[in-house]
Amino acid sequence: MFFVILFLAFVILGFFVSLVLFVHFLVVLFLTFVISCLVFCCFLTFLSHLVLCHLSHFLSFCVSFFKIFCLVFVVFWSFFCLTCRLSHFLSCFCHLSLFCDSCCNPLSMGAIKKMMEEEIPGIYVLSLMIGKNVVQDTENGFFMDVNQQVSLVCSQLAQDARLKGGFNAMGFSQGAQFLRAVAQRCPSPPMKTLISVGGQHQGVYGLPRCPGESSHICDVIRKALNSGAYSDMVQKHLVQAQYWHDPLNDDLYKKHSLFLADINQERAVNETYKKNLQLLEKFVMVKFLQDSVVDPVVSEWFGFLKTGQAKETETLQESLLYKEDRLGLAAMDKAGKLVFLATEGDHLQFTREWFNANLLPYLR
Repeated sequence: MFFVILFLAFVILGFFVSLVLFVHFLVVLFLTFVISCLVFCCFLTFLSHLVLCHLSHFLSFCVSFFKIFCLVFVVFWSFFCLTCRLSHFLSCFCHLSLFCDSCCNPLSMGAIKKMMEEEIPGIYVLSLMIGKNVVQDTENGFFMDVNQQVSLVCSQLAQDARLKGGFNAMGFSQGAQFLRAVAQRCPSPPMKTLISVGGQHQGVYGLPRCPGESSHICDVIRKALNSGAYSDMVQKHLVQAQYWHDPLNDDLYKKHSLFLADINQERAVNETYKKNLQLLEKFVMVKFLQDSVVDPVVSEWFGFLKTGQAKETETLQESLLYKEDRLGLAAMDKAGKLVFLATEGDHLQFTREWFNANLLPYLR
């Protein structure tokens, strides 16, 4: 019997390893195809423009194409990194809504939902789906306007009779800032506790797995992304661009960011947002100390890079957002409503034991 169990364990392990390798192969294949298309298009365009003697237009075309390629690369690289990080262990409370990049994948949020139901008998867990099925939900997590996603979630919550008395919410990665937008825009039914697990509340200004300040290529790609990320087309159709926060072009970010600049009160103070967020009993933020996906990692605690440069960071308490209390976070902090937790590990990596000891008390 022991050898049969051991054999089955190796078969299952081999399956999952093969699955990860297959996903990696698809990503590499896709990127190879995109690069090939880029080179081929540039070559054809170069020939045609040589004939027409419009070299400047050709160079402009190549620059634009490179920006689009960088954006596509970041989106699919982000998807691959998150896919490899969603095998983790968790649990939760009696009327709970979950929000992440994919609601029901049995290897990610589906497994978490099941584990929560095992941990607390009788718990009602609503795993929010943006779309009619898992495939649409995953696609929408990358390509649907975030403001539209938030509206759909508000509608789902309002139509669920079991949540009328209030609920706790837990958001993973980008789902955390999306749920904060729900709390700010849709106070009914009331959200009691919001737990942000690796959320990027001040956005991101980096690439997953990029070697950071030690590599000039990261800075080159970030600069290429800056102007492209704030174009209307990109803002409306690429989710990650809607929380791309460029500290070197603060005015550009404030003017053209359709989602993050709005919920963070960057353009004007919406008193309704401020009032609704302060209705939370607790706002818990979890930061991963070895996070290689979120850059800068202080965004998980509502901190960010200091404006005008891309090296030094500042905490939430050091920011103008906090000092001017534009969102009510200073008042919440003084009232003991803000909770800052940290754990060792990479993005979304922690154990069930850590979760039970550190997060479960806020969901009782």
